[in-house]
Amino acid sequence: MAKFQDRSKKPTRRPALPCVEIDILHLNEDGLGVGRHAGKEVLVGNTLPGERVSVRLEHEGQRRIIGRLHRVLTASPDRIPPPCPLTEHCQGCSLIQMNYQAQLRSKETRLRQALDQYGSLRDQQPLPIHPAARPLEYRTNAKLVMARERGAVRIGLFRRGTHQVVDISGCPLHHPLINRIVQVVKDEVQRQKIFIYDPLSRRGLLRYLLVKVAPASGKAMVTFVTAERDYRQITHLAKWLKRKIPEVVSVQQNINPSSGNVVLGRDTMRMIGVPDLIDRVGDVGLRISPASFFQVNHDQAAFIYNLVRQWAALKGHENAVDLYCGIGGIALHLARDAGEVAGIEVAEEAVLNARENAHMNQLDNCSFRAGDAAELVRELVPDTVAVAVVNPPRVGCDPAVLEALAGLGPRALIYISCNPVTLARDLDMLQTLGYRADRMQPVDMFPQTIHLETVVLLLPVPTT
Repeated sequence: MAKFQDRSKKPTRRPALPCVEIDILHLNEDGLGVGRHAGKEVLVGNTLPGERVSVRLEHEGQRRIIGRLHRVLTASPDRIPPPCPLTEHCQGCSLIQMNYQAQLRSKETRLRQALDQYGSLRDQQPLPIHPAARPLEYRTNAKLVMARERGAVRIGLFRRGTHQVVDISGCPLHHPLINRIVQVVKDEVQRQKIFIYDPLSRRGLLRYLLVKVAPASGKAMVTFVTAERDYRQITHLAKWLKRKIPEVVSVQQNINPSSGNVVLGRDTMRMIGVPDLIDRVGDVGLRISPASFFQVNHDQAAFIYNLVRQWAALKGHENAVDLYCGIGGIALHLARDAGEVAGIEVAEEAVLNARENAHMNQLDNCSFRAGDAAELVRELVPDTVAVAVVNPPRVGCDPAVLEALAGLGPRALIYISCNPVTLARDLDMLQTLGYRADRMQPVDMFPQTIHLETVVLLLPVPTT
């Protein structure tokens, strides 16, 4: 016998989350406001230091509570109306509700606090932060997750702590061409009813959308990450995208059948257009492949490359090494003033790109190798390297890498950091290895976020 739903009972409502009032004391390393309640830390997005806020308590752990902003009771004088209607839901831009000059001051303070954790660094005086000429529309590449919720296609980012996708088709940080591409893809996937991957059932095709833009040419590369190889649907989608947006010069398909949260799989196929995107940063042209990493802020990357070249001051016959060189942007800038430049990188595809870039720029004094950083540095002959450049990921350098670099005995060591905490730790260790910071230039590579790039010139500590 068929069972009918009993509609006489009213659906149970979830109890309202409790609200408390707290003072925001500071921002943490993720840009979340930190307050206290019942002896525990409370983390709240979209808040600023000095504000008193009403917060809904969403999750309580042993040491901290996750809260959601309900209302700002006393606003910071630095608060502005955010230039994005999705600020509360996306939380990808933790400082977007703070005016830009205050953002810069906050980042300088964060660097100062990191340095002050070490007695050897408390007398360091960083240069004033280099601001971004464009605090919005600066991101030239994007990695976006695709989802279908209640029949509607969403392309964006996961909401913090959930698997819900916040649609950011009109993100104010993205280069306008990225937003145009995202909207066209969303409309066409919806129209074609292409099956989007569901991580819970592990069924579906489309997983991620990757877009890279070359501002110098106004061209773009698009990569569809799929759960399995598919020629027909992705080719049709690629041709439609190319018709709607002629600036798209390359469409690729990357196959990622894994069940984890790694974005890219091992295999990439070109569907239409050219194999790589050609860009120009500063004095060099760069060939960028679908899987290779490149800085998201074109203008600030050019500033850093030129600064490194200036501080290196290579004299034509001197050699240099560029550690974590990526696709070779810094190495190629140094090569114009150097005898030889050796680039070292863990990612094989980036090394292939770097070699192609050296050839494209007619710089035959560069060599690039993929492998373990410390091991490859140890293979270099001490006292033959005048300048060493290191540009590590957020975790900083392994002690073995710093020891190997110092062991080369360069006259100058240039450290490019994207994390003040690990930068301070590594600068303290380098001082024990005989190198001390001489100049320190913070750079606002990522406006509207908590992140900070810092370039440091280290010189040998004079022997007494």
